[in-house]
Amino acid sequence: MSKHKPAVLHAKRIGPTLVPDPSRVLMRPFRPTTDDIARRIVARVMALPDDQVARLLSQVLGEFADRHEQVEAIFRKRFTQVEMYLAPGAPPSLERQMLIGAHFTHEYSPESAALFNPSIVPHPDQSGLPRGALRFILSLRATGEGHISSITFRTGTASAQHRITLLPPVPFATEPERVPNAAYDKGLFVQKLAEAGVQHDFCRHVMDKLREAFTLQELYEALAAPDLVAELADPTAARTARGILLLAESNYEVSFAPDSRASQRVLFPSSPSQSNGIEDARFVRFQQDDGSFIYYATYTAYDGKITLPQLLETTDFVHFKFNTLNGPAVQNKGMALFPRKINGQYVMLSRQDDENILLMFSDNVHFWQTPQVLLAPAQPWEFIKIGNCGSPIETEAGWLVLSHGVGAMRKYCLGAFLLDLHDPSRVIGRLTEPLLSPNEAEREGYVPNVVYTCGALLQGRELIIPYAMSDSATSFATVSLDELLAAME
Repeated sequence: MSKHKPAVLHAKRIGPTLVPDPSRVLMRPFRPTTDDIARRIVARVMALPDDQVARLLSQVLGEFADRHEQVEAIFRKRFTQVEMYLAPGAPPSLERQMLIGAHFTHEYSPESAALFNPSIVPHPDQSGLPRGALRFILSLRATGEGHISSITFRTGTASAQHRITLLPPVPFATEPERVPNAAYDKGLFVQKLAEAGVQHDFCRHVMDKLREAFTLQELYEALAAPDLVAELADPTAARTARGILLLAESNYEVSFAPDSRASQRVLFPSSPSQSNGIEDARFVRFQQDDGSFIYYATYTAYDGKITLPQLLETTDFVHFKFNTLNGPAVQNKGMALFPRKINGQYVMLSRQDDENILLMFSDNVHFWQTPQVLLAPAQPWEFIKIGNCGSPIETEAGWLVLSHGVGAMRKYCLGAFLLDLHDPSRVIGRLTEPLLSPNEAEREGYVPNVVYTCGALLQGRELIIPYAMSDSATSFATVSLDELLAAME
């Protein structure tokens, strides 16, 4: 870092640019507004003559079969989810079942509105690359109808000369299957209940019926036990039961087909806490105590009213675990995990006060208690607030953190600062001018005048920064690590 006034440094824009593609669609459940409407829809299909059923189903398959994989299987599965609306009688034919399923299914374009706020990590598979090249996985926030956000992925390589090549996305997008027999750790579950304030004799009675590792089905069966059903007459016990189920349904596992491509995979909201969006995932390749790696992502779950930081984990980007974060420090947005423990503790950046960057330590990655202010706004381009732009990156000079600052006219710019390797509560360097600001070609979009990222990647001595442009599209920039460090004060 320079002891003299450093020269102003700007990242170099290199592309390519990713724009939202509305033709990439998911087949999702369609839910009528009431059960009575659903019953009438089923009754109308049931009243059709067989030849008309065959003709209508043929029309639907002809229109949609080339837009999705396994359309017939999806329709059959959807029928099983709505067959409770059937009137008593003989079961419908397979064709009629599929036509009913089609009436309760619709297409959803997850990135029809925007494809932005990227995060980048090394791909688990680095085989077969030219010397000096790096394969990566890029996660993006995709936003569609109703401003519902999900996580989608792309893969690519950075050449030895830091040129970015992205693999074309697979046309068919797909959601994962929920893992039906995923096990909950009772000790961790009880601790999370206590942190969430779900404490009552009823809670202890439920937990006493469960094994040390239990499934969601076993939890349902425990709650249906006659002695517990009797307790539910107490309103406090009933609220406790709802709290237990909410926690269980917010901690779950999903898996994609192992032979699917990363660009097919879409993590769409599927729990109550994230019903209106999975936002701004900050992925990090985390080195565990035994030297192995796991990928964590902190993200913001949004239910339409409340935003809550949550945790995602995977080792292969095929199987994912969604976990709640607990503790009084779990609030607001922008939590970002350091890529390894420091002095035996997990370390997290955060912004609980919607103004400053804070730092906190924990013995357990699921629980966060007492944040301390690490950095406050200092320059005019960040007077409104600052926040992190992804997990810190370890360098020989210290922990490099990209930041965002918000200034006049709510303009977002990228900055950077440096923390001591052994004591990350010490700020040892900071850019006084933005590293990247929205230019004339980037300032128009869903949210004007914004550049933003959820994580960068160090390749040798070059920092690769995927960044969003005005909450609409995504591009890439690079900057020399040595020049960046030299520009800090």
